[in-house]
Amino acid sequence: MNEPGRGYLLDNSAAEAGERFEALAAIFDPTTFRHLDDLGVAAGWHCWEVGAGGPSVARWLAARVGATGRVLATDIDLTWLSADARAEVAPGAAAIETRRHDVANDPPPAEHFDLVHARLVLVHLPHRERVLRALVQALRPGGALLIEDADPALQPLACIDPRSPAEERANRLRTGFRALLAERGAELAFGRRLPRLLREAGLDTVAADAYFPVALPACARLEAATIRFIRDELVRHAIATDADVDAHLTAVAAGELDLAQPPMISAWGKIRSPLPSAGEG
Repeated sequence: MNEPGRGYLLDNSAAEAGERFEALAAIFDPTTFRHLDDLGVAAGWHCWEVGAGGPSVARWLAARVGATGRVLATDIDLTWLSADARAEVAPGAAAIETRRHDVANDPPPAEHFDLVHARLVLVHLPHRERVLRALVQALRPGGALLIEDADPALQPLACIDPRSPAEERANRLRTGFRALLAERGAELAFGRRLPRLLREAGLDTVAADAYFPVALPACARLEAATIRFIRDELVRHAIATDADVDAHLTAVAAGELDLAQPPMISAWGKIRSPLPSAGEG
């Protein structure tokens, strides 16, 4: 459960979650896959995909590590993961193990990994820095950690060049969405802190970059799915009326808006020597 609100705003069990996962994959998978490739993910690696949500990253990892590797994909809700992760796996790919796991409250798996990856996970969690340290402790010596989180405070607008009432309305709804996320415990400026946090957690060769999607077709799909998802909350908090939401969704469907998403900050590093156990030091 997130603090101080009532838990994660974008619950995986809702019907719109599948649409969001598909749109997020279309937007961010190319960047994620580039980073994983640069980190040297190869045959035989053991990988932990944390808060997997949808199956796209787990499938990519399974194909890359092959039959001699292993992919563990975990999430607090396996609604969109368990069945789909095993479908369409490439010949010779690793089997994907799916496991229900609450990374904020459950102990990490009793094993160590060559790669641990989490995308759009820590930003929503309570005690996110403690969770990040636990992910580092799950690495083998020489293992790599890749954390990717949005930073909505860096760029808060849905339409970065607003020139019409429809674009101004989109920005008001995005402001309301950010407020709802913050009320549920999300840290909207978390992404920018990742390089420092990875260094402080004991990683070497830490680096980071950011990807800022603007006016991609999948941005519109993500916007529509998200607004349908949070519609009742927007109305309940008097952020928008039902008429506002209907008009916004119509404008999105008509292609009238150049919609942006917040920058995704990707930060990575590696363990160069064994870390002390939690009880040492």
